[in-house]
Amino acid sequence: MAFGFSPKHVQDFQLDNLDKEHFLVLAIEAALKLDWEVSFVSETGFIAYTKFSWSSWSEEITIKLDSSVANLKSECTGSQLMDWGKNKKNVEALLSKLEVVKSLITLEEIESKLLELRKEYISKDDDVLSKPPSTAKDRITDFFSILKPTEGYFISPILINLNILIFIVMLISGVHILMPENQDLLNWGANFRPLTLEGQWWRLFTACFLHIGVLHLLLNMYALLYIGLLLEPYLGKSRFLSAYLISGVAASMTSLWWHDLTVSAGASGAIFGMYGVFLALLTTNLLDKSAKKALLTSIAVFVGYNILNGLKPNSGIDNAAHIGGLLSGLVIGYAFVPSLKQFENKAIKFSTIGALTVALFISSFTVYKSLPNDIGQYEKEMERFVSMESMALEVYNLPEGTPNEKLLSEIKDRGLYYWTENIKLIHSFKDLELPLQIRVRNSKLKEYCELRIKSYELIYKAIDEDTDKYQIEIDEYNKKIETIISELTGKQ
Repeated sequence: MAFGFSPKHVQDFQLDNLDKEHFLVLAIEAALKLDWEVSFVSETGFIAYTKFSWSSWSEEITIKLDSSVANLKSECTGSQLMDWGKNKKNVEALLSKLEVVKSLITLEEIESKLLELRKEYISKDDDVLSKPPSTAKDRITDFFSILKPTEGYFISPILINLNILIFIVMLISGVHILMPENQDLLNWGANFRPLTLEGQWWRLFTACFLHIGVLHLLLNMYALLYIGLLLEPYLGKSRFLSAYLISGVAASMTSLWWHDLTVSAGASGAIFGMYGVFLALLTTNLLDKSAKKALLTSIAVFVGYNILNGLKPNSGIDNAAHIGGLLSGLVIGYAFVPSLKQFENKAIKFSTIGALTVALFISSFTVYKSLPNDIGQYEKEMERFVSMESMALEVYNLPEGTPNEKLLSEIKDRGLYYWTENIKLIHSFKDLELPLQIRVRNSKLKEYCELRIKSYELIYKAIDEDTDKYQIEIDEYNKKIETIISELTGKQ
């Protein structure tokens, strides 16, 4: 079972006395009989792709020929961490089928097929098999190479490093490594409608660099690494960075529009945007058609699986951000097509980036201003509730020996007054669009204030009549008040 990025299995096959072009014919025949798609052929070897199935995510099979050795490699094209042995099985299946083909085909048939095959050879200038690794993915050799900016893989490692650095600083500040508290996430800039719509628009951006635990971080960084290695060489630095930031903010905006009380954080919205960009480009003629089908299939499955997984009840996944990022990425990908056809034309490139940024700003501003913030208004009003509650409770802070006239005045003019005002405030919340859990909470708060009023009225009567005959009733009300406080605070 291979593990790594990407999982692969490599094996050398000694040609012995077998002519290397004859071996090439036999290997291609074997690949075809295995129902693999041969997409690239040169005199130095060929590239084929397995069919997509439950046991295969369409692996890339590469055969490179030397004078006396054939190098066979099967590599995953998807973003999986483990191959569960399928790459090794692919190589073994090819060699096994090659022996079968070898026993059935004559030398004359090999020569005949070779004449036809030579017509399909790619020119030496275009032969990718004879050149050194041309992509960053091929140059990833160890953990530190993942974090090091290099040609064709420059912005991706910077983004990975930035996300990791922010997470480390969060941990140093006391944020839990596995399950951060919502308040900690909000303190660091998570997206939350009541706060974001109250002028804290910057949360749409900062939320893209925060993560809800180390597992969330690792999964997102692996996905960013994979798509970065594949996509950044095609887009270049400025297109890749702008696509990441634009789709990230668009994802945050979608989450803001969809959720009332969800604390949203993570790079996954921006990452889904990059997958959307790549999906868009894979439907065009800009990319090498030899790998297009395999990549399109594996990325579509990855995206589809994650979207469906986010639909599970209580999954904790912000699917709104994922879908918003994906859709914005598709738009960005198609918008980039003209500039990618003229890759060195900076005018087209930067005008496209500028147009996309303006479109993001206008659409985000429109949605931002149109969204109701009843919860934000509610939170502000609740600050008044807490303030009036504190003033009503000041009765209990009066010093011993306070004259009865003063006590009665405080109970009536402050205590009963502010509890009554809080009930009026709670009644005003009926005009707000609030989630069910808040409306249930408000009912408890109203009951709490009503019990306080009954308790204060009895205390007033006890002081006024100079009697303790109401003490049992007062104690009963106090017990009910403590029960409601426990329910509201979650402290049973």
